[in-house]
Amino acid sequence: MEMSRTASPAHVARRTKVRYAILLLIFVITTFNYADRATLSVTGSAMRAEFGFDAIKMGYIFSAFSWAYVLSQLPAGWLLDRFGARRVYAASIFLWSLFTLLQSSIGLLGSAAAAVTGLFVLRFAMGAAESPAFPANAKVVASWFPTNERGTASAIFNSAQYFAAVIFTPLMAWLTHAFGWHAVYLVMGVTGLLLAITWLKVMKNPADHPRVSRAELDYIEQGGGVVNGHKQTARAEDIASAGGWSLVRQLLSNRMLLGVYLAQYCINVLTYFFLTWFPIYLVQARGMTILQAGLVASLPAICGFSGGVLGGILSDGLIRRGHSLTIARKVPIVGGMLLSVCIIGCNYVSTDWIVVALMSLAFFGKGIGALGWAVVADTSPKEALGLSGAIFNMFGNVAGIVTPIVIGYLVAKSGSFNGALVFVGLNALLTVFSYLVIVKDIKRVELRAG
Repeated sequence: MEMSRTASPAHVARRTKVRYAILLLIFVITTFNYADRATLSVTGSAMRAEFGFDAIKMGYIFSAFSWAYVLSQLPAGWLLDRFGARRVYAASIFLWSLFTLLQSSIGLLGSAAAAVTGLFVLRFAMGAAESPAFPANAKVVASWFPTNERGTASAIFNSAQYFAAVIFTPLMAWLTHAFGWHAVYLVMGVTGLLLAITWLKVMKNPADHPRVSRAELDYIEQGGGVVNGHKQTARAEDIASAGGWSLVRQLLSNRMLLGVYLAQYCINVLTYFFLTWFPIYLVQARGMTILQAGLVASLPAICGFSGGVLGGILSDGLIRRGHSLTIARKVPIVGGMLLSVCIIGCNYVSTDWIVVALMSLAFFGKGIGALGWAVVADTSPKEALGLSGAIFNMFGNVAGIVTPIVIGYLVAKSGSFNGALVFVGLNALLTVFSYLVIVKDIKRVELRAG
């Protein structure tokens, strides 16, 4: 492969670290991705007061994002494999930021009914626009990182979801208090548009990046990185010509990949419990005030962030010590999810600090075990990284639709959260079952052409 251009001999010999700058960029973008998703949860009370939304209407508006996000995963994955992460991700960031920005102006629609409709449409459009984000992250990590660094890289970008909760929730609450709810959408939208421009300027395939030395490129490629992303995209076009659904069937008929996809659904049951019902659990079942619940809810997020980074470091450390990819990925996943089962213990204690400790420990374990994106980067066919990541993300985010509804029914029928916590804990156990019984060996899948 011909190196650039203007690189000096010293630059060629020295191993650069451009891949870390790329990782920092996708971490920042993913943080904003999750912060944009949370805008309505922060501004919702102020908007309800202004427009008179009732709880049922708010529920429908909240659901708009998840429905569009799930339904758009397969088209997003196809676009990523056909056109590459650089262009598709840039369009994704630009569009979701534009839709966020437009939410600041729903008051101009005149009536409360029009505001409800406008907000629903914009949230739905934002969900569709964000659908390529995580498959694109996995595709970029597969290109830029060797196998023995991929677990840490994937864990870092995945941990942005916890970082967003810790940093942006109080920031957006302050903006709402100081300047009104409109300011949240204006600030987040404009910042996102700037990020889209930054992404286009910085992001390239490793083989095409002018600042990557020959030593870094060889290190990535020899370690299993897909450095020539444009060649893989061209190959994906050939395979896709046989029929997109045929490709989807190949991926879904592979036992290992199907186990990984199912496990992500189970892991995300824990995620969506914390994102939706956890603060309500603290208020209704544990008698905390809303302010106390808001402060307490940040503790599991911090633990999840810490566990997420630790899980990636542990997994890659096992690879560097000579363990197989199967052992290196499964040990943190299985160990972390077994730790998450301790959430059921909250049903048997009455002291608040023990409840918070168990919840934090469960989320810490979930963070350690959340290596699914690394596994997707390790195992997906090189020609269909985007599509495989999209299917994986689609399975995972179905939990965002199912979990709040199931927990709502369990709480309504029993009058307590005991059954809900058992439901969450059992899904952690199902993750362990999936990786130990269904997945078996973790290895790269080869597609059948024609």
